[in-house]
Amino acid sequence: MHCPHCGHSAHRVIDTRDTGDAIRRRRQCEQCGQRFTTYEHVAANLLVIKSDGRREPFDRQKILSGIQTAATKRPISREAMEAMVNQIMESLQAIGRTEAPSKLIGGMVLDQLAQIDQVAYIRFASVYLDMSDLVEVRTEIDRLMGRSNNTPESA
Repeated sequence: MHCPHCGHSAHRVIDTRDTGDAIRRRRQCEQCGQRFTTYEHVAANLLVIKSDGRREPFDRQKILSGIQTAATKRPISREAMEAMVNQIMESLQAIGRTEAPSKLIGGMVLDQLAQIDQVAYIRFASVYLDMSDLVEVRTEIDRLMGRSNNTPESA
């Protein structure tokens, strides 16, 4: 592991905490003195079935990265994103299967984003659902607006 600030590989752990499903470690770089946080998660033995039939190991970082991209410049905290990924992982573990289709996982991400931030939802959906034009985006927005009854309709 390298310091995200200077790239040096020597660092020391200054704090360790158990967060339930992960180990949080605060580290300090021995070269530049900057501090950074790492999380250690239990490796899942889950395989993801891609749309082309390939199977690959489940990677929680891929989900987190997709959520972070969709949530760029949106008021969603890192903790909220981590909580979404944790909820998705718990749901997948509760299913009890060793393989899960990527469509199921993507749908779980969409469900989580729809509850937290509708703009991030549309950003994620536009890539995940492979929307090719504004008509498809508008259809998804209309569907999302129907899902949330607390948004006033404009005339």
